[in-house]
Amino acid sequence: MRIIAALWFRNVKLFARNRVQLVLMFIMPFFYLYLLSTIFKSAYISNPIHYVLAGIVIIVVFQTSLNIATSTIDDIVSGYMKEILVSPVKRIQIAIGQILSSTTIATFQGILILIVGYFIGMRYTSLLTPIAIIASMILIGLVFSSFGLFIATCVKNAQTFQIVSIAVTTPITFLCGVYVPLSLLPNGLAILALFNPMTYATAFFRTLSLEKMSLSQDQLLAEQLAFQIGHFFITPQMSIILVLLFGILFLMLSTIAFTKVDFSLIKRANGHKDIFQQ
Repeated sequence: MRIIAALWFRNVKLFARNRVQLVLMFIMPFFYLYLLSTIFKSAYISNPIHYVLAGIVIIVVFQTSLNIATSTIDDIVSGYMKEILVSPVKRIQIAIGQILSSTTIATFQGILILIVGYFIGMRYTSLLTPIAIIASMILIGLVFSSFGLFIATCVKNAQTFQIVSIAVTTPITFLCGVYVPLSLLPNGLAILALFNPMTYATAFFRTLSLEKMSLSQDQLLAEQLAFQIGHFFITPQMSIILVLLFGILFLMLSTIAFTKVDFSLIKRANGHKDIFQQ
């Protein structure tokens, strides 16, 4: 536990020291809030501002969670990861420390946005709702931190990683209903969105944040908080189960991949450049 706590504290401290990131973290979500609320009005969403805000919170949690991939690659390139591996530390402890720190930062950012959202009218009728919201952010953060770590351990070349990262995260981000209502997507993209785990994470989080768990099936479909595939109806509760199954899968895959990856394939050359041997 001491090793996990040390890795967790290091990554959280690095985040807290990045003041530019902290400032942008406050500015960018509310820029998107102003921009996207007008788009969602055309999708006949009731209370589009709060609807969009909930989506922005969960996409921030998603993107921050995936930053574990970038930080892991940076640690590999800088040689920090090699220094840790020289010590008698189990790799699974390193993986857990990376995942927990990424989840903590992601949840913290989500909470800060929700606090500001309180001052623009986002209220809850039950005291249990904020607790459930924080728990769901932690869960979703763990899921996509595991996914990010899996990407980092599978793609060790820094240049290749940037390409793969963009290729993976871009469709996930834009096909989940946060930036563009799913009802406005072309039929082909709308079908692809149903294979996107972030679609279900977004739908559940919005339903929970807006306290709309008790809506009827027709109302949930109209609000794009539930989905219908043929005669099969995916409720918000089923959505979070799908996200959980996705998370369990990639938690296992990421820890297995991290424990088996060969960091000795990376050598430092003169000028502090990294040569990745294939």
